Amino acid sequence: MGFSITRLIEERQADQFDLHRRYINPSMVRVLEIIGFAKQYVRGEGAYLWDAEGNRYLDLLSGYSVFNMGRNHPKIRQVMHEMLDLARPNLVKMDCPLLAGLLAEELVRRMPPGLDAVFFANSGADAVDTALKFARAATGRPRVLYLDHAFHGLTLGTLSVNGGEVFRKGFEPLLPGCDMVEMNDLEGLERELRKKDVAAFIVEPIQGKGVYIPDDDYLPEAQRLCRKYGTLFICDEVQTGMGRTGKFLACEHWGLEPDFVTIAKSLSGGYVPVSAVIMRREIHKAVFGPLDRAQVHSTTFGQNEMAMAAGLAALHVLDEERLVERSATVGGMLLERLAALKERHEMIGDVRGKGLMIGIEFRPPRPMRLRAAWTAVEAAQKGLFAQLVVMALMRDHRILVQVGGPGVNIIKLLPPLIIGEEEVEMIVSAFDDVMTEAERVRGRVWSLGGQLVKHAMSRQ
Repeated sequence: MGFSITRLIEERQADQFDLHRRYINPSMVRVLEIIGFAKQYVRGEGAYLWDAEGNRYLDLLSGYSVFNMGRNHPKIRQVMHEMLDLARPNLVKMDCPLLAGLLAEELVRRMPPGLDAVFFANSGADAVDTALKFARAATGRPRVLYLDHAFHGLTLGTLSVNGGEVFRKGFEPLLPGCDMVEMNDLEGLERELRKKDVAAFIVEPIQGKGVYIPDDDYLPEAQRLCRKYGTLFICDEVQTGMGRTGKFLACEHWGLEPDFVTIAKSLSGGYVPVSAVIMRREIHKAVFGPLDRAQVHSTTFGQNEMAMAAGLAALHVLDEERLVERSATVGGMLLERLAALKERHEMIGDVRGKGLMIGIEFRPPRPMRLRAAWTAVEAAQKGLFAQLVVMALMRDHRILVQVGGPGVNIIKLLPPLIIGEEEVEMIVSAFDDVMTEAERVRGRVWSLGGQLVKHAMSRQ
C-alpha cells in the first residue's frame, strides 16, 4: 500500500496532542488545555476554522497575520498546484531564478521612494536579522536602537532588540550594542543618535505586542533625526504590512521613507514560509558590491520557486480583491463599533488601531465587589483579566483571539482582511455579551478564573 497523507491524517488525528506531549512541547499542550483552546481543527477556509465535531470558529488570530487573504485562498492554491505540475527546476544554486526577480519587481513597485533592492529570506525574524546585519555593514557602526515593548522575533539577534523582558529572560547576555529607547521620547532618541555610533534604529510602525501607536509626530521626527546623524531607519512591517492597517505598509500612514522595510507572514498567503528585506541600493551594494562577496549573505530556501510563486499570487489577490482598501473600510467600521462599547462597559478603557489591527485595553471596575474580583485575579498574575475574556470568547462564541502581550490587559484582533459586516456584527455582539457577563461577579467570565489563578499561584 502506498503512502497517503490523507489516510495518515485520518488514522492519527486523535493522537494530535499526545504526539506534542511526547515529542514537541508538552507545556504548550497544557496551556491550551487550561484556557480551553485544545481543539482538533480539521479544516480552514477564509476567516473560519472547523473542528473534528463540525463546530465553526471565527479566527481573529489569522496565524498572527499570516492569513490576511484568509485561509486556503482558492486562487493562491491554484497557483501552488500549477507550480507542482510544472516541475520547474527549483533551488538551482549559482542561478538567478525568474520568479524571484518578478516578485522583487512587484515588491519594489509598492515601496516608498528609494527602496529598490530586495533580499529574500524565510521568516520575519530572518528578515530582521538580515536588516540589522546589513545596517552594520553599510555604516561600519556597532550599535542598534529599538523601542520599549518592541517585538521583532525570537532568534538571538532579534531577541536582542526585543523590548519584552519575558522573552529575554533566561537567554541573556544577548548581543552587545543593542539599546532600548522609549517610544515618543525624541530627546532620548537624539541623545543616543548624537553619539554617531548607531547603525540602525528599528521600529514597528504600530507595535504588535499591545497595539501601541506612536504620537503623530514621533516616527517622522525619528526618521529625520536618523538622517541627521547618519543612522539607518528600519521599518519592521512583518505584521503590519500587506494591508493589515489599511495601507499596504503601515509606515504610509506617516509618509515615511525608511532605509529598510521587512515583510513576511502573509507574503505567501500562508502557503510557504517567505520574507523579504527591501532596502536602498547603496546599502545592498555595501554588502554585496565586490564580486568576491556576491554570496557573502544567503539562505538556502530564500528564493525557492514555491514561495516566490505564492508571493506573486498573494499580491495579485491583494490587488484584485482590493483587500487593502477593504481593511481600511471594514477596520474603520469595526473600530468604531467596538469603541462605542466603552459607553456601555466601564472596564473597556481603550479601543485603538488602524485598519484591521485593533487593540482593546481593559481597566479596573469601580464597583467594590467587581474590583475585588479584578484585584484577586491580577494579584495572581498581571493581565489575567484579559485572558478570562479570551477564554470566554472561545467558550461561549467560538471566537479565537489572543492577549496582546505578557502582563497587559489588552486583547489584540488580527482578522483576515476578507471579513465583512457579518463578521463585524459577530465580533461586536460577542464582546458586548462577554463584557456584560464580566460585570456580574458571579458571571460566567469570572468562573473561568479559578483554574487560572490556581495555575498562576503554583508557578509562584
